[in-house]
Formats: sequence, C-alpha cells, structure tokens
Amino acid sequence: MKFYTVLALLLSAISAVAAPAEKRASAPTVTIAQPAATIIGSSSNKVDSFNGIPFAQPPTGSLRLKPPKAITSSLGTVKATGIAKACPQFYFTTDESSIPTSALGLLANTPLFQAVTNAGEDCLTVSIRRPSGVTASSKLPVLVWIYGGGFELGSTQTYDGTSLVQSSIDLNMPIIFVAMNYRVGGFGFMPGSQILKDGAANLGLLDQRLALEWVADNIAAFGGDPSKVTIWGESAGSISVFDQMALYDGDNTYNGSPLFRAGIMNSGSIVPADPVDGTKGQQVYDAVVKQAGCSTASDTLECLRGVDYTKFLNAANSVPGILGYSSVALSYLPRPDGKVLTQSPDLLVNAGKYASVPFIVGDQEDEGTLFALFQNNITTTAQLVDYLKNIFFLDASREQIEELVAAYPDTTTNGSPFRTGIFNNWYPQYKRIAAILGDLTFTITRRVFLSAASKVKPDVPTWSYLSSYDYGTPILGTFHGSDILQVFYGILPNYASKSIHTYYFSFVYDLDPNSRAGSYMEWPRWSEGQMLMQFFSNRGTLLADDFRKDTFDFLVENTASFYI
Repeated sequence: MKFYTVLALLLSAISAVAAPAEKRASAPTVTIAQPAATIIGSSSNKVDSFNGIPFAQPPTGSLRLKPPKAITSSLGTVKATGIAKACPQFYFTTDESSIPTSALGLLANTPLFQAVTNAGEDCLTVSIRRPSGVTASSKLPVLVWIYGGGFELGSTQTYDGTSLVQSSIDLNMPIIFVAMNYRVGGFGFMPGSQILKDGAANLGLLDQRLALEWVADNIAAFGGDPSKVTIWGESAGSISVFDQMALYDGDNTYNGSPLFRAGIMNSGSIVPADPVDGTKGQQVYDAVVKQAGCSTASDTLECLRGVDYTKFLNAANSVPGILGYSSVALSYLPRPDGKVLTQSPDLLVNAGKYASVPFIVGDQEDEGTLFALFQNNITTTAQLVDYLKNIFFLDASREQIEELVAAYPDTTTNGSPFRTGIFNNWYPQYKRIAAILGDLTFTITRRVFLSAASKVKPDVPTWSYLSSYDYGTPILGTFHGSDILQVFYGILPNYASKSIHTYYFSFVYDLDPNSRAGSYMEWPRWSEGQMLMQFFSNRGTLLADDFRKDTFDFLVENTASFYI
C-alpha cells in the first residue's frame, strides 16, 4: 500500500509541476462542430491545454450501465481549464471480510472522499495537449492515450501530456496528445447474463471507441490529422489498445475511415477470458446485486440503475479488487460478449480478427512483483498451486497448474525480480509468484500474441521490447507501471527516456520507430529473428525473445484452460 500512496503523491506532484506557470494574454480557443462547441483552454510553456471536454452524454440515471451515447445538442462555450472529473474508482474492496482493506474501501467511497478526488459518474471527457501556435491547417500526427489501472482505477487527471508534447517539440516531431476517460470497475465492466442480455457488456471499451470517434470528428480543429492517429496505453490501457484493434472482429472504421493507424502497447496485450455470462462473471454480478439490496427485485439490472450513487459504488466495489489478495484475477475486465468483443482475445488473434495496423508491444522486466505483494501467507508449492487453482484458473486441472509451477523450480534463477539471485525474496514464495503472474498476464503472453500475429498477418510490422532500466530496485525490480515515470513523464532524462521518446514519436510519424531515430541503434522488427530491444538506463541492446521457453510452450498448448 505504501508504494501506491507514494506513487500517487509523486504523480500528483508531477501534475502540479506541469500546471501552467503563466498564462498567455489570450486563451487558446477552438471551435468544433460535432457537437457544436467553443472550447477555451489555457497555455503555458509552449503547450496549449484543454481539459475535460465532454464526448458523451452523462452515463447517469437511466444511462448508468448503458452504452455511451454521443452528444447531439450544442455544448455552447466549454471552459476547459479545470481538472477533469475522474470516473468512479475501485481503490479497495468494501467486502467486510477483507480487513483492513474494506475499511479503506468504504472510506474511499464516501461522498466527501469522492469529492476530494473529483470523481463521479458524469466523467466521459477527453483532454488535449498541443504545441502552442498550432492551427487547423497544421495536420500534426495524433497520439491518443488510454490509461491503465486494472480496469478498476485510473483517469486523465494523472496523465498530463504536457511533458510529452514538449519532448515531441524538442525532438522536432511535434504531436497532438489526447487522453480519454472511460468507465472502470463495475460502472464500465459489469459482467453477468443480465448484462449480456441487455447489451450492456464492455461499456468501458465502448466509451473508448466513442472517444476515438470524437477524435475523428474534431481533432482537425485542434491541428491534428485524423488519418494519423496512434493509440497508446499502459497496463489495462495497453490491453485496451489490443481490444480496440479486435473490437467488432477487427473493424476499426468510422464513416468509412480507420479510427487509428497504429498501436503502442506498454505491458499488456491479449487476456484470454471467459464470457461475460460465464461462471466467474455471474458470481461477480450476483455479489453486487446482493450488496446493493437488489436480490429480490423483479429486474435486478434496473434495480442497480436505480440505487443511489454511493450505494451502487459500494456494491460494485464489494468484490475482490486488484489491490489485494486476488491480485490480477480481476473481477472486472473485458470479456467476450459475442458482439463487441466477439470471442476471447486469444481466439481473435489466431483467427486474424483484429485490425491490420503496425504495433509496438513490450514489458517491464519484473511485471509481477507488484501483484505478489499481498500473498505472504503462501509459503509452500502446494499452497501456491491451491492459490492459482482457486483464485485464478477455475477450468485448469490441478495437474496443469502443477506443471506450470514446476517451470519455476528455483526462486534464485526463475524468480522475479529476475537476475537477482538469492536476494529480494520477501517471503518464501514471493519471487516465484511474481514470476508466474508477470509471465502469464504480461511477458510470455506477449510472446504468444506476437507468435500468432506473425503467422496470421506476416506483412504487418511489429516491434517488441523489454525494459530493465530500474534493475536493482529492492523487492520490485523494473516493476509494472514504472514506465509511467520513466517513459510517459520522462522523470529521469536518461538514455531510456530519451531513446524511447525518439522511437515512439518516429513510429507515430512514419509507422517505423527507426525512421527518425538518428544515432540510436536499429530496432529490428520482431519477425526478423524474434529479437527484443532491451532498454537500460544508460544503453540499449538486443535480446533474444526465447527466455522461459518452457512456460511459453506450456501456454501455447494449454491456453484454453487458463482463461480468467
């Protein structure tokens, strides 16, 4: 918990530093047509900012747990200078059996705390950063950010793109940056047969899609080129990038044109998942209904729509959350619904049912360390097998899970933080759990994705990486989310930060990270030898993407048994 508190405070401080220090004499103003509005922003340090521009009708009242609806009436004048409201957050479970996290969860959901954190249901907005002086004729490439947070947390508040735009200007590759809010937790990813029947599945993904349609309609007025949009995300945002590629079996068009032409995925790609109305999804729905007092209602979904905001928030957050023992066995995540996300992502990849756009995908070296902090009661191999069987993989046999665990026989050589020998094993099974969760959720799953993609779409360029720039951080190593500090914000102006910005902006401009990389080393396509770019704080090098091959082979052969 301390780590997340410190990280949140640090990011808040960063945002404060990035806030406008002095305003220009006249505020930047943009007029858009769909919907009609005059958007007034602010300007500082050669960057214009526009915060909290609505792109959908408020998903409140009868629109709670409904697909987002576009705004059809004029917005008039929008003063886009404040802090954009966050969607309702799932910080900690409110399940009273989980102490002390339940007390923290209930506190976080109080109206006072929600007001302090500026969260609420009327939250579907985009925020934009652009170089000052840009006009509608500039036609700059557009980088659209989708935040992470385990599909339970996150908002545009934490991701001020000012430093990214400043970096793009310094590198002579100026971009337009857009960040979107989308519903998370039970507001955006409620599962269950009732949800499926109502057509209310995967609402967070539909929020993202509507935001991309808003960008297509309006970004030209801000100086962007709607035909040169790259979508980029981290963690759940990275998974969302692939999901946007796979929505509607790969149809990413709107009004006859692609909504995006490329994708960047930081820590996340395919997440094999059971259907919306599967066993685990139904358990989540039923638990929320019971907690909300809707069990006896003739229409439980309409009952959930009708309860007051705080009551629904507490009920939606009463299931296991990511910041706890269940870790990345998520209660809320994109699940196949037969229409929006037609099949499990692994099946969509193997069938080639995703948009044929170039992409970059990669991981932090120690993806699983954060997610293994809460399981210190697991001290034996048998307990670890029980944990994975009972919490994560209900369809896998015990023998299959034992085979998976056996692929990580020794924490000194197979444990994460990797390459640290006997050190950093916080509790007896810590490094083993961290390695398994990191590989299954991110690192080895990425290779499964790339391997399938190279077969079904061999002509689509792909690049991949492994980040090791925080090697030596006690217990955590190069942990999940550390690229937010290093890459998104560029806190340390070292080789990793500078080179990745250069590669990424080159990719945004030319669909090739090498096109404007200058003196930085050539980053080969993954299909050309299956090599990763490995980023250190002071250098880059190439790494063969063949480590932990036994885990990779096992997952390829047993994917269907390891759905979340």
